[in-house]
Amino acid sequence: MKTQKIVFTVVSIFVLTIGFAQEQDNDQQGSVIQTLTPSKLIGKGQYDIKWFNNLYTETEDLFGPGGEKREIPRQTFFTSTLEAYTGVGSNKRWNVGLILEFRSSVIADRDALDVFKFDGERGTARSGFTSFAPSVKFVPLKNVNNFSIQSSFFIPLVDNEVEDGVFLDQKGYTWQNRFFYDHTFSGNKFQIFGEVNSELNFGDEEDSFANNSLRLTPGVFFSYFPSSTFTVLVLAQHSELIDLGNDFDQNFTALGGGAKYQLTKELNVEALYTNFVRGDATGLGETFNIGLRAVF
Repeated sequence: MKTQKIVFTVVSIFVLTIGFAQEQDNDQQGSVIQTLTPSKLIGKGQYDIKWFNNLYTETEDLFGPGGEKREIPRQTFFTSTLEAYTGVGSNKRWNVGLILEFRSSVIADRDALDVFKFDGERGTARSGFTSFAPSVKFVPLKNVNNFSIQSSFFIPLVDNEVEDGVFLDQKGYTWQNRFFYDHTFSGNKFQIFGEVNSELNFGDEEDSFANNSLRLTPGVFFSYFPSSTFTVLVLAQHSELIDLGNDFDQNFTALGGGAKYQLTKELNVEALYTNFVRGDATGLGETFNIGLRAVF
């Protein structure tokens, strides 16, 4: 546990203090948050590093009799994701990279912020690095640079999905494909971004609730730019877990909003909030998210 804390701290400091030496391409107008959406790829010799943190907490779920809503002792799940990509080739059509995930969970009505204690208290808390994924991003259509696909293969690092009643992460392999598209309206004040995330989960059925299933998560984000370095946005997402042999279906819908700010030419920060407004066989919680992204 001590080693995990040290590594997590080092990664955090790296992202916060990384030196920015290279300039953006000369043909890029505006800030990164305006022009380099997830739909767009970086060029050869550039690097794109994102550190995104998600805290989900719930006191209600839909696992009561007949799928009814019920009150439960608070459960909180924290996920910290580090993604790093670099451009290959000369036409901004291929990026390769790696994704690393760290998670922390607390249950039994512990305070939501206890996920940051990483104390591993038996029966109420777990934490650790849970998966990593080699990843590739590419633009499939040569003349449509605002449509791209990110394909990642997640390899689990957990021994058990649940230990002493505490869930940490899925124990199974996941092939994730994310489809990105964005459109900026005339005047550069409004932008719409769409994503469809597909996750094929496979592995031994007894190892994970999600193995042998397909999760589809479409989402739409609408942004307004008061200036080129600041944006506010609203979002809507729906997620559907489809049974492919594990006898478990699940879905939920989340609504939210947030903001992004370009701190420097290379570094931006974002904050998001979402609320799970409906679902089946799921929790009814809320998420608090903050991320840093560096492109250089």
